Amino acid sequence: MADLLGSILSSMEKPPSVGSQESRRKAREQAARMKKMQENEKRKKSEFRKRMEKEVSEIIQDSKLQKKKYPPMGKIERSIIHDVAEVAGLTSFSFGEEEESRYVMIFKKEFAPSDEELEAYRRGEAWDPQIAEEKRKLKQQAQFELEREARTGPKEEVCPSSNYRDKYSHLIGVSAAKEAAHTLEANKAYGCVPVANKRDTRSIEEAMNAIRAKKKQKRSEDECAGSSSSP
Repeated sequence: MADLLGSILSSMEKPPSVGSQESRRKAREQAARMKKMQENEKRKKSEFRKRMEKEVSEIIQDSKLQKKKYPPMGKIERSIIHDVAEVAGLTSFSFGEEEESRYVMIFKKEFAPSDEELEAYRRGEAWDPQIAEEKRKLKQQAQFELEREARTGPKEEVCPSSNYRDKYSHLIGVSAAKEAAHTLEANKAYGCVPVANKRDTRSIEEAMNAIRAKKKQKRSEDECAGSSSSP
């Protein structure tokens, strides 16, 4: 009988100790705090979504507003804005390198950004349509020049049409001008060359003085030849 009573008593649950009661109390308090935090987070998300829905509605009704940029925010808030914009029929993009600096921009469908505008935002640059249009025109002009050069070849260097014979014939005579042109002619094998590379580097005054000296010498020689031939 005693053994039967002992087995019954040992099978009964022992009363909880003081330590186990404290652990259960802390677990219940932690679960209550977690539940409260989750409810607060859910409430904040709901409030944020309602505020974004109101702002997006105002953007749609404002005919002068084409786009809106929001300050940097967390991933959850950005996802809410993207969702609200999509439901409202707007276009939205996220920009920014680091997570803490990422922000959202929303655009009306009729003012959707071009690829160049998106690239500017991704580089962290401001978008100026006027500057972008000037760059586009310059790019088109450069492309046109490249295509024209590919079709016609590079531009040929134009040699000057004037020479000493035409320019100074009225000053020193035609025959002397021909001699000057022959003396100061550049080496044609090398095409049009700079003045510094011409064979004769004398100035115009020096060349003209040399020509006058030659003419004077030739007249003297002619006079001497005429006097020697006379009886």
